[in-house]
Amino acid sequence: TLTNLGLYSILVLLLIVGIHYAGNNEIKLVPSKWSIALESLYASIHSMVREQLGKEIYLPFIYSIFFFILIANLTGNIPYSFTITTSIIVSIGLSFTILIAVTILGLSIHKLHFFAYFVPSGTPLALVPLLVLIELTSYLARAFSLGIRLFANVVAGHTLMKILATFLYQMFSAGLIAAFITLIPFTLFLAICGLELAVS
Repeated sequence: TLTNLGLYSILVLLLIVGIHYAGNNEIKLVPSKWSIALESLYASIHSMVREQLGKEIYLPFIYSIFFFILIANLTGNIPYSFTITTSIIVSIGLSFTILIAVTILGLSIHKLHFFAYFVPSGTPLALVPLLVLIELTSYLARAFSLGIRLFANVVAGHTLMKILATFLYQMFSAGLIAAFITLIPFTLFLAICGLELAVS
């Protein structure tokens, strides 16, 4: 059966393809606003990948992940829509998949030297087992922390907006004087909506 998660995943995919199709600039001499926006996003991600990794071979994967999370979070801000990243299976699934891929890639490139990254340089031999355990725990905890951070940020913001929207609706429907007074917290609610857009 097609669940909300499956439906909105397809919608996000179609939106990403549609945005890139709208930004296609092959036949036009002057670039459109969509094209300029996409090119600047691409240039930003490209420079980050080049500075952090030094290899541009991973750019398509990182670019795809970036756009998927960005569009999924932004579509979740539309009222009565479903946010894919509020599903913990998606956010933890993404982070665990990336951790497994990075580990396999590290083992294939560096072979047994990959395990040397778990031992900081200049460590006394007596402390090696303890530091290896700490480094291994922090390496594996990264998969949880990245997934949970994405999930928690989006869920916390959406929950706060839901609570405030319910409260404001009750205040606005309480009477004319109460509705007039409610305009002050309503402006704060609009500011929180803007903050949630920035978080997305």
